Amino acid sequence: MLLPSKFGCFLSPLHPISESPQQLIQHDLELVSFTESLGFDEFWVGEHHSGGWGLISSPELFIAAASERSSRIKLATGVVSAPYHHPYMVAERATLLSHLTQGRFILGLGAGSVTGDMHMLGIQPSETRPMTAESVEVISELLNGVEVSRDSDWFTLNSGRVQLRPYGNRPPEIVVASAATPFGMKLAGRLGINALSHGAPAWGVIRPGADLGVAQLAKQWEAHESAAEANGHRVERSTWRVSFPVHVSTSKEKALDEIHDGWVYQRNELWKRTMGLPMSQASIADDKAFEATVQQGGIIAGSVDDCVHQIMELARDSGGFGTLLVTLQDWASRENQKKSLDLFGRFVIPRLTGQTQWQHDSRAWTETMKSQFQTLNSAGRGSNVSKEKSREATHV
Repeated sequence: MLLPSKFGCFLSPLHPISESPQQLIQHDLELVSFTESLGFDEFWVGEHHSGGWGLISSPELFIAAASERSSRIKLATGVVSAPYHHPYMVAERATLLSHLTQGRFILGLGAGSVTGDMHMLGIQPSETRPMTAESVEVISELLNGVEVSRDSDWFTLNSGRVQLRPYGNRPPEIVVASAATPFGMKLAGRLGINALSHGAPAWGVIRPGADLGVAQLAKQWEAHESAAEANGHRVERSTWRVSFPVHVSTSKEKALDEIHDGWVYQRNELWKRTMGLPMSQASIADDKAFEATVQQGGIIAGSVDDCVHQIMELARDSGGFGTLLVTLQDWASRENQKKSLDLFGRFVIPRLTGQTQWQHDSRAWTETMKSQFQTLNSAGRGSNVSKEKSREATHV
């Protein structure tokens, strides 16, 4: 079983409309350096333009600022909504960011998910997937130094060529995001690039008794692998990223208690009231939906041991993946969110990656040898005493 060996954070971000936007943006930037200090490998940030909750309209600009506050952690767009941008401009910005981050930039691409954004830009939701496929094809070619001409029904490119070679002459990694359907996984496989799967929707189950879809992760990988093989590419599970909400506390009960109210508030104010998802308005239905979401594995929560166990189960059931991205949600208080990340970095990551295994082995070996060592130690002390007395007698 392949356990994740790399870890990151995925920030949409989705913030309740109450706090100062300026302070929230600064807080999000601070999370980059904070998670870097905890040993996280990647930090992903998304793009939103309507709905009020998603404050970052340009993940590229955010990453440019974050790159000055960090030195090691990789910075990724999660995602650039491909249909909203001319693919040439996306490739140009990605190349510049590869230099600004000194090779730490990852270009995450997707179709976009907020219908309000599409409406303002005059894009039909039914058009976003073919537009994304075409855009990713062009961006991938441009970043690999290919000259591209294409006359599409939504963009024109005449002898397009990126004029700046990427940092270190290595094009930034491209990752295609996938959620409920296998579209993104198949696209990534067809083009031979890496994929990111969102394991569970932030709103949880639509209604108690409904299937959350966590079990579909294994099929998502199968779609990716099949599409890759059909097009002459080979993909490795170690490159697969999976994103899940995670909250670590001192116990399962405490962890769920810390996120319950925030989860219910977001479900009601954002997903029901703002986005119009068809969910019951009854508070008891929210509680049951929360229980069902946790039961189906849509939220990883609990003590360090609980979370390690759940992540190992997720890896087993999905067939294994290389990177786990912790979806950052404003469900817990800011203090408890930071405590959760701290516990994850200090205790969960070492458990999953075996960072402390040699220490455990050394301790266990010392334990098996303790009687022998104590005997040798006692004998050595006795010998030293005899030698000291002998030296004293000689001097007398």
